[in-house]
Order: sequence, then C-alpha cells, then structure tokens
Amino acid sequence: QVQLVESGGGSVQAGDSLRLSCAASGRTFSSYYMAWFRQAPGNEREFVSGISRSGTTTSYADSVKGRFTISRDNAKNTLHLQMNSLKPEDTAVYYCAGRPYGGRSAPEDYPYWGQGTQVTVSS
Repeated sequence: QVQLVESGGGSVQAGDSLRLSCAASGRTFSSYYMAWFRQAPGNEREFVSGISRSGTTTSYADSVKGRFTISRDNAKNTLHLQMNSLKPEDTAVYYCAGRPYGGRSAPEDYPYWGQGTQVTVSS
C-alpha cells in the first residue's frame, strides 16, 4: 500500500505557474505507476498526466500537453506536476494517484489516491 498527500495548490492568474507535489509513504513508491487527475465542479475526474515507475515514460492529456510536466523522484518518494501557462479551464481539484504495474488513464484503475489540492486560475 501507499499513502499519498498532495500539496502546492493555490489561486493564481491566467498565465502563471504552479508546482504540485505528492508525497508518498512506504518503501515501494518505485513500484507504482503514478498519475495526476483533476476534477472540476460538475465534471468527471479526468486524467491529466502519468509517469512510469522508472520515470522514463510520460503521458499527457491533449489539453495540457506542452504546458504541464510530470516528474518523480523515487529516492524521495515524491511526484510533481509543473504547470505553466495556466488557464481558467485548468481550475479543478488535482489528485495524485498510483497503481501497480503499467499506466492507465481511467480513474477506476487506480486503487490509491490522495485527498486532492485545489487549483484556481482566474482570468
């Protein structure tokens, strides 16, 4: 098992940047494919970005490609999401999630979730 705690959310202006972090407990962080999801009010939870266990392979939703960068530090049990050129439509609660083995983009494929961190982008 792994416990996940997000941080780094906040309220910013369009065009600004934020860096989200996700701290994982346990000694098996490197065994998990990790991802960021987000959920805006009235919307379903959606995949934002994912990263392989080694960190060598990443994937992004089309809506964030070129603006967001996912990374992980297995030695420090941390996951990050660097978000640049933020837009009002990026406003949501952002969650980190983990699953054993390979990547998936459906929330139901992830057994481990953090509590979420709010990101609000105003125009």
